[in-house]
Amino acid sequence: MKVTALIPDDIIADVTRFTRGKNTTDSLIKALEEWLYTKRVEELNNELKRNPVEFIEGFSAEQVRKLNNTLT
Repeated sequence: MKVTALIPDDIIADVTRFTRGKNTTDSLIKALEEWLYTKRVEELNNELKRNPVEFIEGFSAEQVRKLNNTLT
């Protein structure tokens, strides 16, 4: 997608410096991807706070290893 945006030069300079992008477009893509990754992790963490993972009673790593070995 082609976008025209008015972004202050100092912000572009910092983004380029931190992302080490080849050019402004590459730098902005890297920065946006990192931002999205962070937001997705935050969203997942919030979901896990609301609905924590619960293990089946009697669950053990040893049982899972045995089950995995029988499937191969």
